Amino acid sequence: MSNDPPHLPVIGNPPSAPVVEPLDLTEQELEEGIARLKQERNAVILAHYYQESEIQDLADFVGDSLQLSQAAAKTQADVIAFCGVHFMAETAKILNPTKIVVVPDLEAGCSLADGCPAPLFQRWLEGYPGHTVVSYINCSAEVKALSDVICTSSNAVKIVKALGDQKIVFAPDRYLGAYVKKQAGRDDIVLWQGTCMVHEAFSERRLLELMVKHPDAEVIAHPECHEGILRHAHHIASTSGLIKYAKESPKQTFIVATEAGILHKMQAEAPGKTLIAAPPEDESCACNMCPHMRRNTLEKLYLCLRDLRPQVDVPEATRVRALQPIQRMLEMSV
Repeated sequence: MSNDPPHLPVIGNPPSAPVVEPLDLTEQELEEGIARLKQERNAVILAHYYQESEIQDLADFVGDSLQLSQAAAKTQADVIAFCGVHFMAETAKILNPTKIVVVPDLEAGCSLADGCPAPLFQRWLEGYPGHTVVSYINCSAEVKALSDVICTSSNAVKIVKALGDQKIVFAPDRYLGAYVKKQAGRDDIVLWQGTCMVHEAFSERRLLELMVKHPDAEVIAHPECHEGILRHAHHIASTSGLIKYAKESPKQTFIVATEAGILHKMQAEAPGKTLIAAPPEDESCACNMCPHMRRNTLEKLYLCLRDLRPQVDVPEATRVRALQPIQRMLEMSV
């Protein structure tokens, strides 16, 4: 029997948060209320680059997965309000077991995390004894607990290279894994066949049309994109790496192949430059925007700070096992 994992669909999200009646507050009142509650709770707001712009503007720290993990590890706040998706908040809780970690919407999941359920992953790993398990941070706490080291898109190549000639299993993103294999010169890395629903949706055909329309533009892409996109990219990097490149490059126009929420911070860091979101194949959808990230709103952020729910928790036995590969990642990322 083959040990190749199936190309799994999204299989579910964390339990639903309680239904709350909408608030009759203006955007300004919500922002003022969030600022007040943050002070009262001694809370810190962490937000991913893919969040809505109004949430990014209110956050104490905006970053990619590695930067957010580092910020969570260092915070002195009593409450962490994590504006991202569920696995990110789990990581914050793993690093801060005594702190309260809340999220605006508990159903903000991730196709990569949902497509790599721990029981199936554990069974699959049995076919690869002696392999070091490198897991992309976009996975559940239970999968992290089965891993030897966690990585992010900004440090995956560095971590795999640091492992030398060890046999490696890489999960859950097959496209990031393929990119890592190529950059590290490791054709023998075994890949779990997961994908990000957003990065998988980008269209090579429509990208080429944009490149013809904007011949002076540079294509910059996240390594979660498939090879049909990456082969045309002038620069491939994590979200923070893409922002840095757009800021420092002498080029004035960029076609950006990652979740469109990044454009807010990128435009702030590179004012005056033209940023074009790479298009999905389906012209009728906003498939270059993560529906899970968009579940978080100012109203939900206000409510989670007010009520201190929904809270994210991780069973202690799982947390202790998952902490080790996360700490190893942080140590290897210095």
